[in-house]
Amino acid sequence: MDDVTRVGAYREGGRVRCDLRPGALSPRVLSASPTRVRVALVATRALLLGGDRVRVEVHVGRGVEVELVEVSGTVAYAGRGRSASWDVAVRVDDDGLLVWDALPFVVADGADVDRRTDVRLGRSAVALLRETLVLGRTGERGGRLRSRTRATDETGAPRESPDAGSTPRQARELFVEDLDLGDDRALPGILGDARVVDSVLCLGARPPAAHAAGPSGPLRLDLDGPGAVVRHLGASTHDAGTEGVVTAWAAAVRATRGLPDLGLPDHRTALLTTGA
Repeated sequence: MDDVTRVGAYREGGRVRCDLRPGALSPRVLSASPTRVRVALVATRALLLGGDRVRVEVHVGRGVEVELVEVSGTVAYAGRGRSASWDVAVRVDDDGLLVWDALPFVVADGADVDRRTDVRLGRSAVALLRETLVLGRTGERGGRLRSRTRATDETGAPRESPDAGSTPRQARELFVEDLDLGDDRALPGILGDARVVDSVLCLGARPPAAHAAGPSGPLRLDLDGPGAVVRHLGASTHDAGTEGVVTAWAAAVRATRGLPDLGLPDHRTALLTTGA
């Protein structure tokens, strides 16, 4: 089944106007201010099943902050010979900010999932994303997952739709990654015995060193351009050590813009619904 969910937020007449279109996920406004909106993403049916083609399109308008809140994690179930896909296309216009502290994405035994995230940033735009990939529910090895992430800084580049396949001229790649986690993922140098890949990605701004993880926590890597990634590989979501990273980095980005920090809701108790 093909499903497209759209979330758009734009400044008009001193307030934020939202353009929300439900698909496999139903976007619902939780709160709004003249420059900021918080939107919940609620699944409208069982996700993710074999044959599903889920797409989420997010457009953050100029000078707007959007925070996406997931009500529950996602489980990709055995597809019975059919694959499934999960595509996310993000565009953040000039001076915009997107904060998406996503809940775990669990790939159960027998699932075959192609996951893709494409992020495009305007001038002084920032996207702060968390991605927690879990291979298998408790007691499972997990199915196959290919996860591709691509982020570009499009300052000065001609405007294009968020689903364009090529990088526009004058756009600069900030982050490109292709994780093919198939049968050989347990080999040394790939994942080994880890089943959780927990990542926090800041694109468009360099988080201050004060918010880096300690030596015993997840690894922080600064990108060549403005941005950084914190990553943990482990056996469970509970020992990742990344819980406070999104909150700290979001506060740092807001501080550089002179914005008050409203904090993030404590919604990760929904982990219990994923079996992770």
